[in-house]
Amino acid sequence: MVQFHATTIVAVRRGPDDICIGGDGQVTMGETTIMKHGAKKVRKIYKNSVLTGFAGSVADAFSLTEKFEKKLEEHGGNLKRAAVALAQTWRTDKAMRNLEALMIAADKESLLVISGNGEVIDPDQDFVAIGSGGNYAYAAANALFNHTELSAEEIVRESLKIASSICVYTNDSISVEKL
Repeated sequence: MVQFHATTIVAVRRGPDDICIGGDGQVTMGETTIMKHGAKKVRKIYKNSVLTGFAGSVADAFSLTEKFEKKLEEHGGNLKRAAVALAQTWRTDKAMRNLEALMIAADKESLLVISGNGEVIDPDQDFVAIGSGGNYAYAAANALFNHTELSAEEIVRESLKIASSICVYTNDSISVEKL
């Protein structure tokens, strides 16, 4: 699996009406330089019914977001079908094959991780995290999800805050989107 030193994204779903995705704002150039503190790496797309977040190259993330929204339109908003179509295109298209990013996508029914290797992963639990601080955020989300009654947004924010206190590629300038 590709390792990115660019961001942390975490998503949590607590039922069909409590879905949140968040990301830190740090943009890191190379291994040592912070170029921006307040980048927004999460978005609502497809008629505000799908949340997305990316870890990886910013330019690649924008390109993938546009392509994913087109796939959602082609598949009538069906998140799983659009995710599989994007992953297939991403893996086989010569131009897209070199895009370096991972994506989380969520709607009221599904929470998925999509990669350029053709993988579409439906996590075992209703939370997931990616990026350089993803393991830290995932561990925090796991504890908070399974041992508290916090809302999806509260878990996302706290998980990112914890990750930012550990991971040098993650900051505490957090942006979130909710469904």
